Amino acid sequence: MPSSRAHWWFIGPALFLMAVILLMPIGIAGVMSFTNYSLGNPGADWVGLENYEKIFTRSTYQKMFGATFRYVFVVVPLSVGLGLGAALLINSTKRFGDFYKTIYFLPVMAALIAMAIVWEFALHPTIGIVNSTLEKGCGTVLESWSWFSQGCDRGFPLWLTDRDYAIWTVAFIGVWQGFGFNMVLYLAGLTSVPRELYQAAEMDGAKSAWERFRLVTWPMLGPTTVFVVTISFIRSFQVFDTVEAFYPQGGGPSKSVYVMMFAIYEKAIQQNLMGIGAAITVVFLVFVMFLTLAQRWLVEKRVHYS
Repeated sequence: MPSSRAHWWFIGPALFLMAVILLMPIGIAGVMSFTNYSLGNPGADWVGLENYEKIFTRSTYQKMFGATFRYVFVVVPLSVGLGLGAALLINSTKRFGDFYKTIYFLPVMAALIAMAIVWEFALHPTIGIVNSTLEKGCGTVLESWSWFSQGCDRGFPLWLTDRDYAIWTVAFIGVWQGFGFNMVLYLAGLTSVPRELYQAAEMDGAKSAWERFRLVTWPMLGPTTVFVVTISFIRSFQVFDTVEAFYPQGGGPSKSVYVMMFAIYEKAIQQNLMGIGAAITVVFLVFVMFLTLAQRWLVEKRVHYS
């Protein structure tokens, strides 16, 4: 008997939309990355690997990779660690749990413009609350710390305009904005941990909270942690709104905050260099694909009890 083709009527629309919305733009970007195409030009010249050569040899793009990886490798571990810690504290508290969830999750829901205005005022070198608070600490026991003592003598940093501090300041804001999202994911993971395991661990001699966490909670949160770390990496690589809000004219002082997504926006949108913008996009997609494959490999390794 001929096989039924009714299933194509169900999966066909999804496959068509995936091809049009996901695969076709990626293919177009891949082809465009080998050209010098610009919007408004009737045609484009095939330049081969020239755009990729620029990305991996010119100092501007070396700064792009440096700023991106600094941001990612600060934001990811801190936001994951703080998210896990906040989830454990809220899960163990008896009162005001919903209140703490709301407070920690507020930065995730904060409007971009409002967040940027608040942080610009808070980090202002003269009237900002951060430097004002640090100045009030001068003359205390904190002056034994050499960095703090130098700040008291010479003035504290220009957090957003000093190239030595700009990327770390933006990364701190990224941690503040992102760890609440990870907290919610970990809270969901904690609800799936059977209570009986804690009772069994206690009967086996795990008396302290640390032993119960190490022997029960952390292994059972393995799949959740893989998902949280992967999502945090992808979200960190995608950082754009904070950089664009603070530095709309460029990637910060001396390109110290010139992250990949801002570079794509600057080259493809502001400067109409669609070819080089597409090449950066392809490199970005390669990073995301690598993280996705790494997540799949870890899940297949049965991270539940690793």
